[in-house]
Amino acid sequence: MLGGSIFIALIRWVISITGVVILFFLMSEPRYHRKKTIFCYICFTIVLLAAAGFWYVLHWESCAKMSALTMYLCFAVFSLFMSVDPVYLRIYKLVLTFYLLAVFLISAIEISVIFFHGNVWVDIIMRVVLIMVMTLFIEKKIKSSIRGFSYYVEHEVDRFSITVMILSLLFGIGYIMNPNSLDQVTPYRLFQIFMNLFLTGALQLLVFRLYFHIGQEKAYQKENQLMQMNQRLLERNLEILENAAESGRRIRHDARHHNAVIAEYARRGQITELLVYLKEYSKETEYPLTQAVCPNTAINNLLVAYTNHAKTNQIQVMLDVELEENLPIPNIDLVTILANAYENAIYGCIEAKKQNSNRECRIHLMIRRKNNKLVISCSNTCRPDAEIKNHQPKPESTGGIGVLSIIKTSEKYDGEYDFQNDNGVFLFRLIMNIPQESIH
Repeated sequence: MLGGSIFIALIRWVISITGVVILFFLMSEPRYHRKKTIFCYICFTIVLLAAAGFWYVLHWESCAKMSALTMYLCFAVFSLFMSVDPVYLRIYKLVLTFYLLAVFLISAIEISVIFFHGNVWVDIIMRVVLIMVMTLFIEKKIKSSIRGFSYYVEHEVDRFSITVMILSLLFGIGYIMNPNSLDQVTPYRLFQIFMNLFLTGALQLLVFRLYFHIGQEKAYQKENQLMQMNQRLLERNLEILENAAESGRRIRHDARHHNAVIAEYARRGQITELLVYLKEYSKETEYPLTQAVCPNTAINNLLVAYTNHAKTNQIQVMLDVELEENLPIPNIDLVTILANAYENAIYGCIEAKKQNSNRECRIHLMIRRKNNKLVISCSNTCRPDAEIKNHQPKPESTGGIGVLSIIKTSEKYDGEYDFQNDNGVFLFRLIMNIPQESIH
């Protein structure tokens, strides 16, 4: 386009390849740690430029025509391997990188042609300046958010939306890089370029901000669900405390009667009768005030609280819990999963009773550890029409509480979960990995 020697072409190659490597590196989630990733990109760039130079020596005509396209195709394949983002998200970020490449290439060329009579060194300097501006903008303004955007895109954006975003970028690149119009420097051509760059970039920014805020709203909903779960757990604990206080008042009241009986036996000298009475009284007080479901205190209190709550709603409960006292998984994560699962099971039973008041409602909760796996299974009576969508129950089927918290917490331990409605019996199953470094 602007001409120049092989030396000028090599400088342009170095700048352009370095630019796309830096931009993609900033936006993508790397497969390796930072130093290894940088080393891999440097080695790739050196090998690619050496191959391009060797190609030029062998056949300079084909190299001049195809070298740029070939290098960018090689970069595309290598960069897709170097990222751990979901595949379609890697493609989107790669296409976005090529869009930014088109921006700094065409902008540098147009500035050189319009203001400096096509000076090749101005073109080179402007490429460097534009790459630096883009790099600083991404690093300072959007690096963290665009990497966090990966999670939102993966969970919130459908494939059609991603496809539209990718196609819009490709059409923008295709129009800007049209070889038939690159040499036409007219006000109308410049206006077209500017509007294409602006509209394509604005579309990406708007979609980015839209789904970013959708993702943030989902995060707020999860926090709200966690707060609601904590509130309900506190309510269950308050019920335990109230029952304990009531039991204490009853014990103190009964103790006065027992003391009066004992005193009367002692006054009459009826030692044998007194011993019989004390033996009967001892049997009555052998039962613990709090039911022991498992040795883990936090989980035991949670299960007792929710079991009592279920029984007050005429729900039959069967607990099958084998859990040691000190499980490597933090109690806060176990409480999050179990409290939400138990709460949703109770809600499902209550809704089933509303639909059919004569229906018997049951909850069966099983918790087992098998080697380095923790298995949780909870089945409960539910409405036959309770819907499952995208392998998850709809919020109206669970009261809107907890499913996202269960999923998010289980993913920390590479958990595999399953929700089913088997003709009026809701089944939740979860298998989680117990952290290996904590297993003795």
